Amino acid sequence: MKKFVAVAMSGGVDSSVAAALLKKQGHEVIGLTMCFNLAEKDGRRPSCCGLTGIEDARRVCQKLGIRHYVINLDKDFKRDVIEDFYQEYLNGRTPNPCVRCNQFIKFGILLKKSLNLGAQFLATGHYAKIVESKQGYFLKKAKDLKKDQSYFLYRLNQTQLKKIIFPLGNFTKLRIREMAKDFGLNVAEKKDSQEICFLPDGKPGDLIKSRDLKKVKPGQIVDKQGNLLGEHKGMPFYTIGQRHGIGVAKAYPLYVSQMDVKNNQIVVGKRKDVYKKGFIIKERHFLGKPFKKKIEIKVRIRYNHKEMPAIVSLDKKGFKVIFKTPQFAITPGQSAVFYDKDIVLGGGIIQKVID
Repeated sequence: MKKFVAVAMSGGVDSSVAAALLKKQGHEVIGLTMCFNLAEKDGRRPSCCGLTGIEDARRVCQKLGIRHYVINLDKDFKRDVIEDFYQEYLNGRTPNPCVRCNQFIKFGILLKKSLNLGAQFLATGHYAKIVESKQGYFLKKAKDLKKDQSYFLYRLNQTQLKKIIFPLGNFTKLRIREMAKDFGLNVAEKKDSQEICFLPDGKPGDLIKSRDLKKVKPGQIVDKQGNLLGEHKGMPFYTIGQRHGIGVAKAYPLYVSQMDVKNNQIVVGKRKDVYKKGFIIKERHFLGKPFKKKIEIKVRIRYNHKEMPAIVSLDKKGFKVIFKTPQFAITPGQSAVFYDKDIVLGGGIIQKVID
């Protein structure tokens, strides 16, 4: 059945092929590119959501013979993504802006604008799958596990899943690049974006400091016994598990094991000190029915972390996750995502680490 699909197009190879595939399948397709007015830095523009990405997306749409629209979501992006990023780093946490962008921008505001334009669905170039069943819609891992992005999508709900299409879920990245060449797309060889779109140099600390120098204060670097080892540049320049760039040295490698915001201290120790058994989450979210009792599932604590077995339970302090074996660098601010094999059950934001 022919569908009217709006495709979120960043100007990259993935979203371009998503649009080409849907057009080839006979659907009515339009391209939507979000513009965030992201500033140029040292001659570098962000690979998506900036002028270069917009121009690449426009050329692809022209090649495919589909309409292309640019939608300015600058105020929304700064409010819902960058401001949260800023506040979290000031408070010694390490947020994941891609999770919030998916929740509030792509599948929040952009999805609504797509439907207002008359589209029945919004498609993106994410590597993930949506499967319909009698119980509702399931979010599942992509075929290409190296590119799987289900982790970043765990905050979607049933209403959103019903209106979303992920055309790339059953393909590998290698096959997508081959198809881009077959379609004659100018972005076939374009490199994947490796950095956060509003951080072309990949340094959160510099962004936070540039916004408010007075709030980024130097402080003490101490060991777990409280012994003074040196001075840190400010909380936003560090994260749990960090080894390089700490600024102090011992006879053995040092890692950031704790961010003591109250005392403005960075606590460092040996690698073994960074392994913790669990955590409490906040802002919990489930794609289907929430857990009502203690359950054993697999939990991923960051994008490049292999999900591991854990006991998840609800107590007076909140939703508690205890791993069967301690995990390295459990980091407040990051998302913890629950999996049942290849199905995403939900997750939440890591709030407090349990030793």
